[in-house]
Amino acid sequence: MDKRPNTYSRRDFAKLTALGLGSIPLYSFQSGLEHRNFNAADELEVHLFSKHLQFLDYNAMSEAAAQMGFDGLDLTVRPKGHVLPERVTVDLPKAVTAMKAQGLKTKLMSTAVWDISKTSEKTVLETASQLGFTHYRTNWLSYPEDRSLDDSLKLYAKQANALELLNAELNLIGGYQNHAGNHVGAAIWDLDTILKDLKGTHLGCQYDIRHAVVEGAKSWELGLRRIKPYINTIVIKDVKWGLVNGSWELINVPLGEGMVDFKRYFSLLKQYNIQVPVSLHVEYDLGGAERGLNTISMPRQEVLSRITKDLIYLRQAWKDA
Repeated sequence: MDKRPNTYSRRDFAKLTALGLGSIPLYSFQSGLEHRNFNAADELEVHLFSKHLQFLDYNAMSEAAAQMGFDGLDLTVRPKGHVLPERVTVDLPKAVTAMKAQGLKTKLMSTAVWDISKTSEKTVLETASQLGFTHYRTNWLSYPEDRSLDDSLKLYAKQANALELLNAELNLIGGYQNHAGNHVGAAIWDLDTILKDLKGTHLGCQYDIRHAVVEGAKSWELGLRRIKPYINTIVIKDVKWGLVNGSWELINVPLGEGMVDFKRYFSLLKQYNIQVPVSLHVEYDLGGAERGLNTISMPRQEVLSRITKDLIYLRQAWKDA
């Protein structure tokens, strides 16, 4: 039970917000490591990507996330993030204290970690482990022009093995995000090559349906089937193609307004018995908050209202699938 002295519970807050997002002043409210079996009535465990609240300090960030009804925050622990890697031993405990004070889970973080031969990256993981984090997103990888694609994949597979061993020691689970563009893993088959020789318990995939649809169009379901044994967290967001100044571009949009077929996607996750922590990303216009800016041009209330609307859609879409 939520024992914080709130006038409304998170569930009540979400219901009220659904009735009138624009009319509710948000500021007026007071403040496992494996897939598990579930049934369709179970709710997702949803964490907000803290990038969208980087205009707030740790206390205000945590209070806002709790008021909106999130289970936790996917905390940015990376360059230009909420916690800078060079200050992780000092600032990560502060962020954790603020989150726990609001009843939020301190479980997920997004990092720039991949090569653990670098002391700074190893320190991030060690500190997070000591503070009780269980899941993190790794850094993205690229294909250098001076190395063949196959040689790059072999190198990354070797590094992945070392990272998995450290994760096992620290009781952490790392997830590599499939990201559209010229990144390793944009094509899901890349990740299968890198991860196939691992045990799969401490390093896998943070599956991003938005990027999978962009790269896979109508074949994203095959990629999902291929990578599903490795999925340990998922990212939720939506996108569509649109004309911008005469050129076709990807446009990030609120959930349900883009190309992602959430009903089909969620039905497949249920069919495959995949229910893992969720990171909600809100990357359409939030006055700069969508890009992690420290100063935003949109009223805070409107930013939080738009984020809450996506959260409500997400939870309902899961139930309906």
